[in-house]
Parts: sequence; structure tokens; C-alpha cells
Amino acid sequence: MKSILITGGSGFLGRHLAKRLLADGWERICIYSRGEHRQAEMREELKDDSRLRWFIGDVRDLNRLERAMHGIEVVVSAAALKRIELGFYCPDEVLKTNIMGSMNVIDAAARVGVKKCLLISSDKAFQPISPYGQTKALAESLFLTANNMYPAGPKYSAVRYGNIWNASGSILPKWRHLISLGLTKVPVTDPDATRFFMRVDEAVDLILNTIETMHGGEIA
Repeated sequence: MKSILITGGSGFLGRHLAKRLLADGWERICIYSRGEHRQAEMREELKDDSRLRWFIGDVRDLNRLERAMHGIEVVVSAAALKRIELGFYCPDEVLKTNIMGSMNVIDAAARVGVKKCLLISSDKAFQPISPYGQTKALAESLFLTANNMYPAGPKYSAVRYGNIWNASGSILPKWRHLISLGLTKVPVTDPDATRFFMRVDEAVDLILNTIETMHGGEIA
């Protein structure tokens, strides 16, 4: 398979995934996201490689998704509202992107004949206690059930990953910023708290290995 679309493709994970896909020789890599500034930065970073295609769009827009997916074999659904505090303050907005957006990705992929559709989920979907985790858990259910809704395809699966080390918006850049300001102590929510971290290359490996081996209906 040589054509892929990544929703939320100009985010931290999407950028690193696109770099790997270019290195692996994929012929068409479509970046679908809302942020024109991030897309412009990514375009410059990747030297405007001719194999890249750029779509400004929101997963809340079914028609735009369908247009962007034409000719695509694989969809990676990485677009999400992820901030925990945002989920508690605006759960309705998180629902629109993480749930309704996932439904749009599922339906658009089926309508245009995509072969494989992979949801990027989170470890917070396991026994969720936040609106973000709850929406991710439901998005997983939607993707797995889609195999029954569309038995002729695509194949729908999900991968769960944890906190990516040094990702934008994560705790490590925040700590580094505070230390650069001269602080000798950084905030810790609870000294007994644990976090599951992955390197970004491990997250990309998980995604690509799942695309290669998925049968539909599994969570990796």
C-alpha cells in the first residue's frame, strides 16, 4: 500500500509519521488538519516533498473528508482534542471531534473505498476517568463495530499509545521551559503518580506494524 491520509497530520505524531513514510517510499501522503500555520511549518520542514498533499479540513466535516480520501488506501485517524482540562471544561466540543469526527472518518472511508482505517487511541481509554479517555474509549468501540457495519471493507482497527516523550504540550517541554526561567523546582501533581511514556519512533513503529498486520477489529 502506497497512499495514506493522516487526520491531524500536522501534529507532533503526524509529522514524525510522515517523515517515516517518506523514508519508506510511500508514494502519496495526505496531511489533513485544521492548522494552516502548522501545515506551513511542516511543509517547509519536509522541503515541500512532491509526494505530500495538503488538505485544510476538520474531521467534523464529512464532505471534506470524502474529498480528501479519494484515491487513498490507508487512513490514520489521529485528529483529536486531547487536553484533559479542556475535556472537563468543554466536554461537548471534545465529543464533536473525538466521537462525531471518528464517525465521519469511518463513514467517509467506507464511501470512497479505503482499504484500511486505523484509529490512534490512548492508554487513557482503559478504565477512563476523564472526558478525553471516555471519548477515546467510545471511538474505539465505533471503529471496532464498523467492521460489522461495513463487512465489505475497509478494515477498521485501533492502536493505543501512551505519553510520547518530549511531545508538544506534554510535561517535559513544560518542565524545561520552567527550568530555563530559573526555577529550581517543577510542579508534580503527585509524587506517587506514574506515566507510561513511549519514544516517538516506538509510536510510529506501532502504527506501521499495525497497518501491515491488521485484520480488522483488533486493538494493538
